[in-house]
Amino acid sequence: MQERTASEGSDYTVRKCSPEDIPSVINVNALTLPEHYSDYFYYEILKDFPDTFLIAEMGSRVAGYIMCRMEYGLSMTKRFGLAKKGHIISVAVLKEHRNKGVGTKLIREALEQVKSENGKECYLEVRITNEGAIELYKRIGFKVVSTLHGYYKDGESAFTMALSL
Repeated sequence: MQERTASEGSDYTVRKCSPEDIPSVINVNALTLPEHYSDYFYYEILKDFPDTFLIAEMGSRVAGYIMCRMEYGLSMTKRFGLAKKGHIISVAVLKEHRNKGVGTKLIREALEQVKSENGKECYLEVRITNEGAIELYKRIGFKVVSTLHGYYKDGESAFTMALSL
C-alpha cells in the first residue's frame, strides 16, 4: 500500500506504520495534540492492528499518522444492533503539512483498511472546539452522533462522529 498524494508540488507517501516509525509518530503527537499516550500504547496498537495504523511521509520524514483499532459492539450508525467497526484513536498532521490533503488521505486509506477487515462503520471522538477537524470529518461523511461531556482530561467535551462504510 504505498499511496501517493501530491499537492503544491510535494509528494506524500501513505504506508503502514512500522516499529521504527513509532518515535516519529510520538513526536508528531507531542507537537500537534494535547492528548498523549504512553510509548507502550503505540507499540501495542501497532502490534494488534498493523493494517489500520498508517503514516504519511514526505521524503523520509513522518508528516502525519492515523492510529485505529477494530472493535465489535453497539452500532453507532444504526438504531439497533451490533457492528464490527473501526475506531480512529488518533490522527494528526504536522502544522506545516496541513491543508495539503494529507489528513484526508490518511483517513480515507484507514477507512479502506477498516472495510477490508469487514468493518461496517467507523467512529472517532473530536474536541468540540476543533472546528477544522470537525469540518474535515464532515467532508469525508462522518456525522455527529453524540456529545461526551467532560471527555478530555482538561474537562473539554467531545463529539462522537461516525460513518457507515
